[in-house]
Amino acid sequence: MRLMPLISSVLVLAMSGTSFAQEEWHEFSSLEDRFSINFPGQPTITETTWISQFNAILPARVYSGTQGSGRYSMTVVDYNPIERVLTERGRTLPALDLAVHDYGIGYWKTDVRSAVVYAASKYLHRDGKITSMLSNFSDLVAGMLLEFTHTADQSRTYTSIYMHDYRLFIAEATVPKGYPPPLMFQQSLGWLDETGGRIRYLYMYYGEPDVPKPPIRGR
Repeated sequence: MRLMPLISSVLVLAMSGTSFAQEEWHEFSSLEDRFSINFPGQPTITETTWISQFNAILPARVYSGTQGSGRYSMTVVDYNPIERVLTERGRTLPALDLAVHDYGIGYWKTDVRSAVVYAASKYLHRDGKITSMLSNFSDLVAGMLLEFTHTADQSRTYTSIYMHDYRLFIAEATVPKGYPPPLMFQQSLGWLDETGGRIRYLYMYYGEPDVPKPPIRGR
């Protein structure tokens, strides 16, 4: 969903002070993780892991950068191994553990379905408060928007969370108190096909494991 035209985002950033001029914004694309987003400068890429709601350890990458006092990152978690990981674990757990913890075969689907909400719930454990939580979509991929205010310095974190093609995307921008929302970062997220072309779906895509992806409306 586009909250306002991109040119408005440029004007807001231009009026916010010289700190935004330190790194040139450009469209960054990752063919490996199938996304594009506007980023200040060339992001640093860090390999890491993510522990899912059902305690599966999954590979992840963090693309990060700064501009002035703003910090920007895109975390991409690969959920493609989730069926294998949880199915194998389900076969080894005693029957009592399956009954108590619901880790049986097939529960990997619940892990995928709940990934966006689970990622959002992690903000409940941070030092601050969630000041806004809204459903959203980007090129018809359903997701969630969060705004979080930090207790220590009243800086604000704006987060977009989506599940697309068995990848969890967490785009996070933190700016100081009084700074405008980082619209250029938030609104620019897009999805790529295997050739690097940007895609948009014909109708809403919810990342449901048992439902085929919607047809693509355009590239």
